[in-house]
Amino acid sequence: MTTKQIDFCIELSRTLNFSRAADNQFISQPTFSYQIKLLEDEIGFTIFERSGKGVTLTPAGAQFVSYLTGMREELKRAIEQGQNFSAKYKDSISISLMVRAAIYFLPEAMRMFAKDYHDIQIAPKFEYENGMDGFLKKDTDILFALKEQTKQIPGIAVHELFESRIYLITRRDDSLAKKNVIAEEDLYGRTLMVGGGSPQALKTVQHRLIATNKINYFNSPDHDTTLTNVAAGRGVCLAPGFLNDHSGQFAWIPFNCEESFSCVLCTHREDSRDSKEAFIAILKKLYNDAVAFPL
Repeated sequence: MTTKQIDFCIELSRTLNFSRAADNQFISQPTFSYQIKLLEDEIGFTIFERSGKGVTLTPAGAQFVSYLTGMREELKRAIEQGQNFSAKYKDSISISLMVRAAIYFLPEAMRMFAKDYHDIQIAPKFEYENGMDGFLKKDTDILFALKEQTKQIPGIAVHELFESRIYLITRRDDSLAKKNVIAEEDLYGRTLMVGGGSPQALKTVQHRLIATNKINYFNSPDHDTTLTNVAAGRGVCLAPGFLNDHSGQFAWIPFNCEESFSCVLCTHREDSRDSKEAFIAILKKLYNDAVAFPL
């Protein structure tokens, strides 16, 4: 199966007309029809039913074209990324994180890094889930993680980045938004959004609050759903400071508790590139210099 055959198949599924599809692909109709027939012979089933009334997709063909369309888009993106990389860069350092806000200073670090390493690309990869799995498979070079997640994992180096505390997230017009610090009793009678893959330190605080029997709670599947519910006035939530995008949409107020999150960067121990070490050093310096920055 060639990329041209894939393109022809997708185009014919769109037009359902051999002549029009061939014109759109700038080839003759006989050549176009022959390539579609070759494709069907290769995969072993009929994609298109031909009749005097025109062309229709078979049920198997409709499913096949759906997969082809997604595959073609992925291939197009891969080619474009390859073209961008080959034209400008000689090396790449990929970094996995769940959301952009997790490493707030990442864009600034990328700008600083480019001054000395203009021919090395920093490639962020956003994976809310399975980031650790991808990193261990060496799909990425650097992983943002919590220190608790890195225990007893062989072959990795752990670089401490910053300590993040727990915050209460509310609408900006909520009365709690006026407070400088939130205490446990401030949440009595409120509805607390919980769940959504919360880190262990946050689960500990949530369970402690729920155990008072003075706080209602509502299970939320993920952080984005939780924020939507908060915006809708359905409740409030607790979250790690590293998820704060500092957009000003919500009020983030420090919650009075001992629990916090040790945020680290993981690298593969055998990766000894000076450029990677330089990039990590830039990130660490930015966080060390940000003494008053809320984390």
